[in-house]
Amino acid sequence: MRITFLGTGTSQGVPIINCDCPVCTSGNPKNKRMRCSVMIETSCANILIDTSIDMYQQFIAWPFKRIDAILYTHAHADHIFGLDELRRFNYLQKEVIPVYGNAETMNRIRHVFDYALNDGPFVSGIPNITTNTVNTEFIVNDIKIIPIPLMHGRDQIFGYRIGDLAYCTDVSFIPEQSYPFLQDLDVLVLGALREKKHSRHFNLDEAVAEMNKIKAKQTFFTHISHKLDHEKHGSQLPPSCSFAYDGLSIEI
Repeated sequence: MRITFLGTGTSQGVPIINCDCPVCTSGNPKNKRMRCSVMIETSCANILIDTSIDMYQQFIAWPFKRIDAILYTHAHADHIFGLDELRRFNYLQKEVIPVYGNAETMNRIRHVFDYALNDGPFVSGIPNITTNTVNTEFIVNDIKIIPIPLMHGRDQIFGYRIGDLAYCTDVSFIPEQSYPFLQDLDVLVLGALREKKHSRHFNLDEAVAEMNKIKAKQTFFTHISHKLDHEKHGSQLPPSCSFAYDGLSIEI
């Protein structure tokens, strides 16, 4: 299995508009962060997590040939508004693409992208999806996927576990009942917004504390704001964790 980070930034991306801070003006490409999304490749399927606003630029940069399914963490704009780009994959694959998430997320997608819903034959020229509300583990092309309930401020969202990988972005609190899904991981991907506390996201210290509690073999931080410099702050991290960056690809 392989995970590729298509985007590791916040809802504003990095650089953010009209900002001349050291990170936004940095020449380091690892400080350029599109909105959060990852592609997970297995021998059975290409599984995309979230369709970010930057999906077009991401798939131009990293041209995966197909998408077999999409897992949604939640329905905020930066995580769903690239959905219209699926029409190219529908056209190439000549099939409807299933999408998965919790009830609130699926209801929002049905409302915003009502023109894309398709329970019948493939329709050319538009994205074709089927929405699937999930609460417990499910199967995509023989791949077991476990939704992990997380809190994003007051909103319940999903992380996902696939094999020995867990992806948990935009999280401010992990409910006690979710920790069993996070045991014995090879790789944990966890949101770490900035140094200062935030009501809807782990800050860097909180993310490190969760990493130490979960004890994955390796942890990568994502959903990183312009308040964190890849080299400066990355050099201060414990040895078992690091900042992810756009384009990073890891075999698990």
